[in-house]
Amino acid sequence: MEKMHDLEDELSESESLFEKMSITIDRGQEPLRIDKFLMARIEGATRNKIQQSIENELVLVNEKPIKSNYKIKPEDRIIIYDTKNQESSDIIPQNIPLDIVYEDDDLFIINKPVGMVAHPGSGNPDQTLINAAAYHLKSQNPNIDDSVLPRYGLVHRIDKNTSGLMVMAKTQKAMSELAKQFFDHSVHRRYVALVWGNFDEDEGTIVAHVGRHQRFRKLFTAYPDGDFGKDAITHYKVLERFNYVTLVECRLETGRTHQIRVHMQYIGHPLFNDDFYGGDRIVKGTVYSKYKQFVDNCFQICSRQALHAKELGFVHPITKEKIIFDSNLPADMEELIQKWRKYSQFKNTDES
Repeated sequence: MEKMHDLEDELSESESLFEKMSITIDRGQEPLRIDKFLMARIEGATRNKIQQSIENELVLVNEKPIKSNYKIKPEDRIIIYDTKNQESSDIIPQNIPLDIVYEDDDLFIINKPVGMVAHPGSGNPDQTLINAAAYHLKSQNPNIDDSVLPRYGLVHRIDKNTSGLMVMAKTQKAMSELAKQFFDHSVHRRYVALVWGNFDEDEGTIVAHVGRHQRFRKLFTAYPDGDFGKDAITHYKVLERFNYVTLVECRLETGRTHQIRVHMQYIGHPLFNDDFYGGDRIVKGTVYSKYKQFVDNCFQICSRQALHAKELGFVHPITKEKIIFDSNLPADMEELIQKWRKYSQFKNTDES
């Protein structure tokens, strides 16, 4: 049995909160009900949980949903989606304001502010997006079953100091369908970032595995040879050039932990003010004290990595309609970009 996508840590860049197990049935396997087969193969599994997963279409055979009484056959390929131990019993609903940009009976879209952690973890026991979502859902349905929505519908995450759009499910059916789309990398995710340096080309693609740093375990790094980490692909396009920094859009083909931050550092363009990956110092520019003061002022305006999840698109889990959402840049990034725009115009005028 192959088990993929182990849980990373509480800081994760658009990574699915589901894991996937794949089982290919041996040629000599006798017919057997799939729920009984999975109980024998998966450690700690109960018949009730397996049947619930089958009912919610989290168990596929040859890429199709089945019933609990389905009898496995030789060479069947079984795929099981499961939450990564994301229990919700310890979640305390807290009345924390949420910027909800869209909501229906099945899901809601949140514009997450800078500084909000996605879910409780070490150092962040509460005051998280999940605590706020729990309060929101409980206020709509006081009798909601905590076991139905692990972590209250959280399907993916973005970093604490990254702002932008996230989708949360309101039903188990919606959660299952969204989880599959994130796992299959079919979700449209477009970020806007301010990065250090200028680019020779207007667009490009970064291909390099992303995984934990071998020495500094809180950091992630790029492994271009693919010996470590997980495959990761980021497409980027230049939006505006400001001499020493560049405004770019990044489209994720995969969603690995810190993927954009790591990939941009890997090609020599760390995100502006990214204290994890070398962007919180002057990477490009002049030696003049006025320039240093200008950059320090910029660091104060945007005191985190300049990264915003601007667009999020997917197939609606129930209506099957393709939908896409867009969000405005937060005030700190808008002010930062405007400051660099004025500086670059002044510099170009001064040099002409």
